[in-house]
Amino acid sequence: MTTRMLEGIRVLDITRILAGPLACQTLGDYGAEVIKVERPGAGDDTRTMGGPYLRNAAGKEVGESTTFLGFNRNKRSITVDLARTEGQALIRELAAKSDVLVENYKLGTLTRYGLGQEELRRANPRLIYCSVTGFGQDGPYARRAGYDPIFQAMGGLMSVTGERDGRPGGGPMRVGLPIVDLMTGMHVVSAILAALYHRDRSTGVGQYIDAALLDVEIAMLAHLNLSYLVSGKVPQRWGNDNPTLVPYQVLKCQGGQIMVSVGNDYQWGKFCTVLGVPELTRDARFATNAGRLQHRDALVPLLEAALAREDAAHWSAALEDAGVGCGPINDVPAALADPHVRHRAMQIDVPHPLAGTMPMIRHPMRFSATPPQHCAPPLLGADTREVLMKLLGKTAAECDALAKEGVI
Repeated sequence: MTTRMLEGIRVLDITRILAGPLACQTLGDYGAEVIKVERPGAGDDTRTMGGPYLRNAAGKEVGESTTFLGFNRNKRSITVDLARTEGQALIRELAAKSDVLVENYKLGTLTRYGLGQEELRRANPRLIYCSVTGFGQDGPYARRAGYDPIFQAMGGLMSVTGERDGRPGGGPMRVGLPIVDLMTGMHVVSAILAALYHRDRSTGVGQYIDAALLDVEIAMLAHLNLSYLVSGKVPQRWGNDNPTLVPYQVLKCQGGQIMVSVGNDYQWGKFCTVLGVPELTRDARFATNAGRLQHRDALVPLLEAALAREDAAHWSAALEDAGVGCGPINDVPAALADPHVRHRAMQIDVPHPLAGTMPMIRHPMRFSATPPQHCAPPLLGADTREVLMKLLGKTAAECDALAKEGVI
């Protein structure tokens, strides 16, 4: 049997929507036992957040949204009403037997329930308690609610995303997926793993992690922040162009477009040879990248005229053979159908209790000795009784009474 990397680590997942669930899902991929705590009768908001919904072999919807399915594999689901005294007692018992607790409630909510980090870590000093909020645990915005597009706007990401002003479609634009949620989830994973290592290597004591989406979004701008801090120049939007390299952008070709990445003057020579326009390398305006940056608007029409002779598939193959970066602009079906993606088996099928099987995108990291696991997301409350009875020692009668009172 393959050893799981985080075998023996128990994670109490009291999160909803995207960032927190993604972090806990990744810990589950690595072999941690993840117990997802959901609201009785409703569950995580994403279970019913729009569609499409998973279908069985007969084509009938089985009530699981693809958003929920995308962020909750490798978990067990229990339903507990945190607003009830009895429910809070169950969470305290579970936290006492866990290594990690991740929550993303509004500031102060779990503290009012007696489930704040100080209380739970006092009862279990080894506990690593991570709070995921929009603006963090302090500061003037700490009590604000926040959503991914708001952070993209406030943190500067939209200011550098989108077409340049004065061009068709110019103006700030958000990224086409909840990138701040996704990046926060990944940062939370790395923070938890670091805290686990620190606990087990030296102190034996857990700690508190304050994860804020706005902080993550600010950090995401990386070198753009430094560019501004060093030069005083405000970073601008460049659309699909690159501010420091030309051509390093989307270009028109026969029947469509391609992405071209010419990284230096040597590749520029190869690029022109493949396109059949070697004379451009001898044009003083375009011989160096500095010149190409200065004369971008004159160069691009010349390149697109040459590219118009063939389609994206032709140019992708020809430029790849010459060692010049180039690729088609795929939609999702084309990306999943790409022969290399298929070879890497990024799309897999796993058993699902209602649908029979369900498609899944596998964890992207490959480990030689401890491969990630891929189990279907749980049905709402599917593991409540098993967890309470086996982990907390509750009897069937006690579970029946809790269920009758609506606590579970």
